[in-house]
Amino acid sequence: MKFTPEQHIELHGFNNLTKSLSFNMYDICYTKTKEEREAYLDYIDEQYNADRLTKILTHVSDIIGAHVLNVAKQDYVPQGASVTILVSEGPVVEVPEEAYDESPGPLPDNVVLQLDKSHITVHTYPEFHPDEGISTFRADIDVSTCGEISPLKALNYLIHSFETDVMTIDYKVRGFTRDKDGNKLFIDHDISSIQNYIPESVKSQFDMVDVNVYQENIFHTKCKLREFDLNNYLFGYTKDALSPEEREEITESLQAEMEEIVSGMTLHSGTIFEDEEAED
Repeated sequence: MKFTPEQHIELHGFNNLTKSLSFNMYDICYTKTKEEREAYLDYIDEQYNADRLTKILTHVSDIIGAHVLNVAKQDYVPQGASVTILVSEGPVVEVPEEAYDESPGPLPDNVVLQLDKSHITVHTYPEFHPDEGISTFRADIDVSTCGEISPLKALNYLIHSFETDVMTIDYKVRGFTRDKDGNKLFIDHDISSIQNYIPESVKSQFDMVDVNVYQENIFHTKCKLREFDLNNYLFGYTKDALSPEEREEITESLQAEMEEIVSGMTLHSGTIFEDEEAED
């Protein structure tokens, strides 16, 4: 069934479709020494602590038009944070046309409509390689809603809220609802690609590939930053402090790290710089 912005299907009871967006972002950094790595982790813990993450998720609830019922948040030791927000519906008077548009959603100054039986969560995972000096920060955000609008409308804001080198985005519509005649509906809007919910200004910065299973209402998009400037991946100094050989080796390692995350496969092994004891 095809849906148009002008078409609003009359349902039998509440819209029971569950629409789930999973947004996973990765920030990658080269930290040559233990001190650099600890400084990077401290920076990440400060930049993405539970209080700031709560503000981000609260803005997400505003964008999708939900009322916050409860907030649970936690900063972990030695690093990482989690936030879970439960949200509830308000009265839906009319479904706005933009609810069905395949277009980027607003930044957090625009309430669209109200949703029910929904939750928004974020978990962060600072991580580092034991030998190679690669530190990676991952944030997993899940927005699960029941109602008239896709949580993809919050994707634009989420992308703008995190510094990211790699993104993996999943969207799935689960369950079914019924129209007035009792016929099952397994989706209530057309969607051809998650990319249609990402602004052109963002898409121009990333290489993107879709893996979609249309008959199952499953949509997946992988994104990797196109431009590479080594200075953006060094913590506390610039590439001028490195020899040409070090620049080349670090660049290869960082780019391999991003390729592995995108592909889901290990592409290289071994260390960049072996310490003196290993050389002996």
